[in-house]
Amino acid sequence: MQQGTRRRGRPSRAVLAVVTAAALGVAGCDAVGGGSPAPSGTAAQKGRPSPKPTPVWDTGPDSVAAVGDSITRGFDACAVLTDCPEVSWATGGSEEVDSLAVRLLGRAGAAERSWNYSVTGARMADLPGQMERAVRRSPELVAVMAGANDACRETTSAMTPVADFRADFEEAMRTLRRALPKAQVYVASVPNLKRLWSQGRTSPLGKQVWKLGICPSMLGDADALDAAATLRRETVQNRVEDYNEVLEEVCAEDRRCRFDGGAVYEYRFGTEQLSPWDWFHPSVDGQAELAEIAYRTVTAKQP
Repeated sequence: MQQGTRRRGRPSRAVLAVVTAAALGVAGCDAVGGGSPAPSGTAAQKGRPSPKPTPVWDTGPDSVAAVGDSITRGFDACAVLTDCPEVSWATGGSEEVDSLAVRLLGRAGAAERSWNYSVTGARMADLPGQMERAVRRSPELVAVMAGANDACRETTSAMTPVADFRADFEEAMRTLRRALPKAQVYVASVPNLKRLWSQGRTSPLGKQVWKLGICPSMLGDADALDAAATLRRETVQNRVEDYNEVLEEVCAEDRRCRFDGGAVYEYRFGTEQLSPWDWFHPSVDGQAELAEIAYRTVTAKQP
């Protein structure tokens, strides 16, 4: 009985071999498989390269919708006090402009898959409604240029408060995201209105058109250089800079939004880039420059 018991308690060589092999197999899985990286230079590492992550931003969207104000409608670019969406920097079909949509989609593609919902005179408060109409088309890219009319009021006290401007822009972005969580957004900065005043005031015709009510907070009494007029223009200019800060900050919170980095604000519109009728809105050449800024921003590679 004792001898038999000892034989049953002593594992055979075959059993030891199986246990050893199993232990080595487990160790091998821990070293190379599972969630651990393969040692440098191993066949497993060389044979299975890590896939490149899919970029968040697509530099070649297949459709474009535009929202905003008179600039995106091509106001005063073709005739006095008239919209001319054909030359819009965002969606126009003009060969002179080569709009953002044309550059991205081709001329035929832009005619079929780009839409302009901007409205002359619109302010940021109007953007949520425009965005609601735009999302019905399910665009892959929405181009935004708004804010100039929030600063261009009868008086500086009538300008849109910065907090309201932010709330309206955030609501427009929420409207987009509720319907199209993966749509991309290009946001243009508000132009430098004071620079436009300094350029346009050299034109007697332009100053006469300004008296019809174009951006009175900045352009009213165009030749006045007294302290009150200077303060008024500086107040407008500071508000534009505040608006641009809001656009940048809100856009930065959305991983599929690109702000132009202040490129439109910094662009030095010359007489060739301003409307020959009001010397304030972009001319056809100015629209082409805006299209170039937008295209450069949209197609820039991710850092």
